[in-house]
Amino acid sequence: MKKKFFLISIDTEGDNLWEWHQGKEITTHNTEYLHRFQGLCDKYNFKPTYLTNYEMAADDDFVRFAENALKYQGCEIGMHLHAWNSPPNFDLVERNDGIKSGCPYLIEYPYEIMDQKIAYMTKFLEERFNVRPKVHRAGRWATDKRYFDLLDKYGYIADCSVTPKKDWSTAYGFTNGSKGSDYLHFPAKPYKIKGTSLIEIPVNIIKDHRIKKSENKNIKHILGNYYRAIRGYGQIWLRPNGKNLTDMLYLADRVSKSNDGYLMFMLHSSELMPGGSWVFNNREKIEKLYSDLETLFEYISRNYTGMTIGNYADLIRQR
Repeated sequence: MKKKFFLISIDTEGDNLWEWHQGKEITTHNTEYLHRFQGLCDKYNFKPTYLTNYEMAADDDFVRFAENALKYQGCEIGMHLHAWNSPPNFDLVERNDGIKSGCPYLIEYPYEIMDQKIAYMTKFLEERFNVRPKVHRAGRWATDKRYFDLLDKYGYIADCSVTPKKDWSTAYGFTNGSKGSDYLHFPAKPYKIKGTSLIEIPVNIIKDHRIKKSENKNIKHILGNYYRAIRGYGQIWLRPNGKNLTDMLYLADRVSKSNDGYLMFMLHSSELMPGGSWVFNNREKIEKLYSDLETLFEYISRNYTGMTIGNYADLIRQR
């Protein structure tokens, strides 16, 4: 039986950035809540990849936390670049096309500024954690060819920004005409990014093909349910929201029965803290999150082995 690997990606960033705006302080209190999550991962020998942005890398408490986990190879440090908060500073011209501005994507900046920001963050992470980062995820999921070329230039071996079946083009950026990336028709399995040595390891996203139960016994309604199940409902991915445990277990089961060699989980570090996100905004919801994670991780451990994203990319490159 082919061995399957469980990859945990944590976008490691400041507190509740969904409600952040220019000029507001970015805090990193969620660092103190990562110990519990790491302990859960250790219990099942899972190895999270902490995709770390600037303010978290600057947090001494997070550095101490990560160094401890790195000592026993319990985690990996990768890069997560939020262009609006990552040196060097560069002023963009804010959009005036009648659309509310969003946080800038790195791909909105001139090429030389993109280069400088990636160079700075790579060096900063290496200095802070004494490891060279080799895995990356883009801020707000946005990528382009220039971005991949620069990641290749600075020695990254893997990216995990692609979300197949997802279109982020309605998530606007800061400048006129800027928008998120459209991954609707991107491959759902790992592939080499053309013109680079980078391996893209996409987030697992599938359509829901379960037949919906209904009390309505009308034949047209029943046939309609079958038709909709064949076509598939909305996307399911391993991204907890407090209400989707059944969906996540379904995804884990579907992927386990497929030829895919990995299953990727994602969460933001701030979502592990009460009030660190709009989804898990109190202690009760955090406890529900951990209850779901315990059930999910135990189920996944039956069929998967924990591995960092970087080590999985190395495994692919050796094939």
